[in-house]
Amino acid sequence: MQNPVKILLLGKNGQVGWDLQQTLQPLAEVIALDRGGLDLADQDAIRRQVREHAPEIIVNAAAYTAVDRAETEPDLALAVNGVAPGVLAEEALRRGALLIHYSTDYVFDGASAAPYSEEDLPNPINAYGRTKLAGERAIASVGGKYLIFRTSWVYSHRGSNFLLKILQLAKDKDQLTVVADQFGAPTSSRGIARATAEVLLKLRKGEANLGPAGSVGESSGIYNLTASGKTSWHGFAQAILAEAHAREWVGIRPSLRIEPVTTAQYSTPARRPQNSVLDNRKIKEVFGARIGPWDKGLREVMGLVQAG
Repeated sequence: MQNPVKILLLGKNGQVGWDLQQTLQPLAEVIALDRGGLDLADQDAIRRQVREHAPEIIVNAAAYTAVDRAETEPDLALAVNGVAPGVLAEEALRRGALLIHYSTDYVFDGASAAPYSEEDLPNPINAYGRTKLAGERAIASVGGKYLIFRTSWVYSHRGSNFLLKILQLAKDKDQLTVVADQFGAPTSSRGIARATAEVLLKLRKGEANLGPAGSVGESSGIYNLTASGKTSWHGFAQAILAEAHAREWVGIRPSLRIEPVTTAQYSTPARRPQNSVLDNRKIKEVFGARIGPWDKGLREVMGLVQAG
């Protein structure tokens, strides 16, 4: 009997990592590590863990994600987001494994009015974006079999994210101010995990012009992976509140008003791109994978949130 494919999943307690654990379990033997099991700032520890577990697939859902704090901790952010992915790529290449890594819309400056494609030139405007771009480039410079999925505005029914913050504030405040001139596609961690599993299934079956079964062929590279459509942070907050009201959740103030403000009026340590919308055509064409409309994803995740 053939041994099952072994996946080493990093960042198991993060938003994406938690959903990946549930989604990938039926596909393979999943060894999932959290920060306590592997410090991505420790290059030697990365090499030891990969060599000990000897996976066929490495899925790196771990990252330094504190966007504002990265402005004052750029070295730590770079170690986790920029250097560690390159080490993982080296170890993946060493054993012929596939590396799946998640990146961000923040590699772009947001100055374009059109959705960003994988061919557009990155130009990050904050430390977090610069470190994530460094990670992308480190992986590409090593080569081998890799898939980098750029996503955006990630949220979940657990952890710390915009959705849960709005729901909490909606119980305590009569008025919120939310930025209305930054646009993107809110993308659920559950949607990202399902799309990742879909890609792996296509690879296993040798479908979608990917070369032999289990091979990435010439399709290694960067792929945008977000929900479809777009909204502003203000629009996202309004949609969250409307869904909570529709579900008649206890504790959500019926008189709550969400007021729009500009980026200039809402100062943060790290600058944010005004346009974070990504073009997802490439991943659909190559893998047939898609996440679906952002508002549909929101309704699904809201169904998982414990209200009241």
